Amino acid sequence: MERLAGIRACVFDAYGTLFDYASAAAGARDELGGDFAPLISLWRDKQLQYTWLRTCQGRHADFWQVTGDALDFALESLGRSESGLRERLMALYLKLDTFAEVPNMLRNLRDAGYRIAILSNGSPSMLRAIVENSGTSAYFDAVLSVEEVQAFKPHPSVYRLPEQRLGIASDQILFCSSNAWDAYAASAFGLFVVWCNRYDQREERLPGAPDHIVRSLTELPALLGKAHSS
Repeated sequence: MERLAGIRACVFDAYGTLFDYASAAAGARDELGGDFAPLISLWRDKQLQYTWLRTCQGRHADFWQVTGDALDFALESLGRSESGLRERLMALYLKLDTFAEVPNMLRNLRDAGYRIAILSNGSPSMLRAIVENSGTSAYFDAVLSVEEVQAFKPHPSVYRLPEQRLGIASDQILFCSSNAWDAYAASAFGLFVVWCNRYDQREERLPGAPDHIVRSLTELPALLGKAHSS
């Protein structure tokens, strides 16, 4: 596998890439029963749709509201109105599981000298909660939220944030996402991109293309090789 050269910073999407969004529903799996899998799918799909539609309309709301609105849609669609269920699921969304390979991967990148950041749709308070609960906060130089630009991915202004905040040129930044649409959009913007296709998605028919595709973040440190000399 050809290594990426000249990279000084690694920037990660949060939800679905570092942290498992499905683990929120998993925390209420017994209560959800047969609605467990449909809820995960409906909640996530509607959550993303609302981010895109709000950005197109110029009617921004933070990711906490969007996540709650999407959950309300999913629960109503499934006919679930039990007292306390919504509140429990929203609370669990602040304590998402970290994918098993993430802490060691981040440690390896940090030891190799890379700057590390998150670039996410999440609001600052949501991101602070999941990073602190995961015990990974020491690895990150910056946790960047789209709230700084009041628009969700894949708006180009989002992908400018790492260069602006890290002070590193875009052509020295690697972006990694498990969301195909996010990976393609970051590539079209001009970032080097690794798509972590952990969900076995098909390739998109969109502008841009990932520079590399991996199945797990365990592959990332070897792909990058030695740290960039600065």
